[in-house]
Amino acid sequence: MIAERMGRIDASGIRKVFDLAAEMKDPVNLSIGQPDFDVPEAVKEAAINAIRAGHNKYTQTQGISALRSGIMEQLSRQGRLRAGGDDEIMITSGTSGGLLEALMVLINPGDEVLIPDPYFVMYKQFVNFIGGAAVYIDTYPDFQLTAARVEAALSPRTKMLIVNSPANPTGAVIPGDELRAIGEICNRHGIWVLSDEVYSIFCYDTPYRSIFPLVERGILVDGFSKSHAMTGWRIGYAVGPREVIQEMIKLQQYSFVCAPSMAQYGALAALGVDMRATVAAYRRKRDLVYEGLREHYELPKPGGAFYAFVRAPGASGSAFVARAVERGLLIIPGNVFSERDTHFRISYAASDETIERGIAILRDLARIS
Repeated sequence: MIAERMGRIDASGIRKVFDLAAEMKDPVNLSIGQPDFDVPEAVKEAAINAIRAGHNKYTQTQGISALRSGIMEQLSRQGRLRAGGDDEIMITSGTSGGLLEALMVLINPGDEVLIPDPYFVMYKQFVNFIGGAAVYIDTYPDFQLTAARVEAALSPRTKMLIVNSPANPTGAVIPGDELRAIGEICNRHGIWVLSDEVYSIFCYDTPYRSIFPLVERGILVDGFSKSHAMTGWRIGYAVGPREVIQEMIKLQQYSFVCAPSMAQYGALAALGVDMRATVAAYRRKRDLVYEGLREHYELPKPGGAFYAFVRAPGASGSAFVARAVERGLLIIPGNVFSERDTHFRISYAASDETIERGIAILRDLARIS
């Protein structure tokens, strides 16, 4: 009864924890990968005004012109566009919509897609769903994607490399010199780079650097879910060569149709909102987690995003997470994001009080392990 392709993907381990959280009374929840702050008021007002002004119908499939232009201007100021490229932009239904459309347009059955391990859960599932071959680049124990690790994973069937910096679930940030070296390898071998930059605003110790301007064949995806807490609004975007973006627009026409209209007007307002205070608050939360756990657990200091990927005591990350859940602490087992089961993920997109409660439980678990 069910199509064969559905057997290539698994139910999300993250969603299972979400369901568990709904059943528990007052859990210490460090599992959810969404900001704990609310959407800025200016963004809310812009969306409400758009609804009242009648902007409730389909937009162009590629998104409203003002938003596309505004994003391209911002990316240019940030140095995230290719000089002299024929790049074009489309507004997608969340960053995940852009990821799926880019993979569907570029990857044929059997094409190999290089995925750094640990990885964001959707990468593996999307590649499997469309019939591509996921090839994992082991980045343990430092979680750094390097040119040497990329080159070692190449084969004649390699079509694409997925880059996620800052990364979910590790918080790792790829240094600029390593990005250049990776870009040179991809250019030399004619490999596409799909750069997921949804955490670009959350880069704590160094200025953000994108691989997109460094590659000849690249797609940049980003969005407003993490930067402006607009996770439920489903607004992302994709930038890349005109011929590829046009194919993605064609696919969107017959699938998502367009991103939500009123949310696009909200995103236009979001471009003008200063989020530096929020980023500073998350840098402090990062430090709170790292300083609270580094003497008790093995964890590289996250350079960005709002996650820490921590080695679990003992042989099994899943078994450790089960013990944490018994204590009322919700974290995600590392095998949700990896071919290994040795770690667990903490999301510090939470109140300071929740983070401190979680640290106390984890310290106690470390003492009795």
